[in-house]
Amino acid sequence: MADSLLVDLSRLQFALTALYHFLFVPLTLGLSIMIAMMETVYVMTRRCIWREMTKFWGVLFGINFALGVATGITMEFQFGMNWAFYSHYVGDVFGAPLAIEGLMAFFLEATFVGLFFFGWDRLSARAHLVCTWLMALGTNFSALWILIANGWMQNPVGAAFNPDTMRMEVTDFMAVLFNPVAQAKFVHTVSAGYVCGAVFVLGVSGWYLLKGRHVDLARRSFVIAAAFGVAASLSVIVLGDESGYALTDHQKMKLASIEAMWETEAAPASFTAIGLPDQAARETRFALHIPYLMGLIGTRSLDTEIPGIEDLVALAETRIRDGIGAYDALERLKADRGDAAARAAFMATRQDLGYALLLKPVVEDPRTATAAQIEAAAWSTVPSVPTLFFGFRLMVACGFALLAVFALSLWHTMREQEAPRWLFRLAVLAIPLPWIAAELGWIVAEFGRQPWIIEGVLPTALATSELGAWNLMLTIAGFTGLYGVLAVIELRLMLAAIRKGPAAAEVIEGLRPVAPGSRPHPAE
Repeated sequence: MADSLLVDLSRLQFALTALYHFLFVPLTLGLSIMIAMMETVYVMTRRCIWREMTKFWGVLFGINFALGVATGITMEFQFGMNWAFYSHYVGDVFGAPLAIEGLMAFFLEATFVGLFFFGWDRLSARAHLVCTWLMALGTNFSALWILIANGWMQNPVGAAFNPDTMRMEVTDFMAVLFNPVAQAKFVHTVSAGYVCGAVFVLGVSGWYLLKGRHVDLARRSFVIAAAFGVAASLSVIVLGDESGYALTDHQKMKLASIEAMWETEAAPASFTAIGLPDQAARETRFALHIPYLMGLIGTRSLDTEIPGIEDLVALAETRIRDGIGAYDALERLKADRGDAAARAAFMATRQDLGYALLLKPVVEDPRTATAAQIEAAAWSTVPSVPTLFFGFRLMVACGFALLAVFALSLWHTMREQEAPRWLFRLAVLAIPLPWIAAELGWIVAEFGRQPWIIEGVLPTALATSELGAWNLMLTIAGFTGLYGVLAVIELRLMLAAIRKGPAAAEVIEGLRPVAPGSRPHPAE
């Protein structure tokens, strides 16, 4: 039976390290693409201002990349240390994307990061540009495989439980690879990273323009960031809608909780713009509904219902009872591998085995569970509704606010007169917004999956290692202290490089001369 304190501490430690790591990932994704775009313009025009821009933003990319790598390694080690049963139970499936990410995407990324920084005076301009684009491609490949792994946790396709090995095993790797939830998460997450990169460049450029420093670099960077930001923000909104649409088929409880939809409404369902969800009373107070909107968003139709929380709980209770049958058949198989009747019974109900395991935190043998315990287990499938309801709406508000900032910036930069100073101040103030939205997005995604670590397959309460609570408290304190120090170092390095401006790139490179074949044309 699960130790609730151990489970909570394991979840807390992973949440802290994951949220901290994700401070660096989006900026890495966004800056890498923008740097490649700037260098492309340099190679096409041979104007050295574009080379200067590429190298300056590359320094900031490098600082961020180093911290992202350091914090990402910690996360992967936690699967073996804190989540040992999880790694044993689904390692055959979950480990494959992570291994591919390390062997293909990360090595590709790391190799070309080195060539980007140290190849300026050793490669031709075109060869260096190819390295820069491969570096950007590597960062996106890395995100792809990580999100394939995470998407499988949200929608475990292409795998099945093997009663002979007592583990989940891959049955169709292509189904894992082309999991619709994983693909939707990938394009949405990568687009969010592009928004982070764009708003970072926009804000820093705005600060330079306010101070009257590095004006040529800042103006061009501001224009590129505004245009790229508009496209990225629109992509996030459209692809976020597609990601939400995937929930209709694969994570109905998460969708109902985001909407605080306690009862099934007649199609098409309304969208709750604002409200105050009360999970204890199972109602949403002061709700303001927009008719038909949720039905259109969630089902792309006017005649398809979106099930409410209470109906989904009733379905979960049915699946728990069926899962108890699967659990009983599995126990009989463990006693006699040749029991054909038990094997047939298990194969017919194995898709519900995970629901029977929801009873494990309260009863050693799910077959002995009472009706009250089964009902409580069914209600445990409801995540924190207020967290999802408010987190989702704040995330969306940040997204539309960023679109407005980018659109205003692009409109003013396209006009002939000088952009107003308040626009530059707005760009600086907008810098935290994409990170707030990105962190909220992960909170909504991961809270929404609870109580499952793998949706419908393995409850989070059963996935932990046999560690003592004090060990976890100690490591949480250690990680918090270490990451606090790293945050200060990251911030100071970033600010120092921004204050130094383009000269920061010269310091990083040791003021090495440009080699023949890659020498820029004279400045404008």
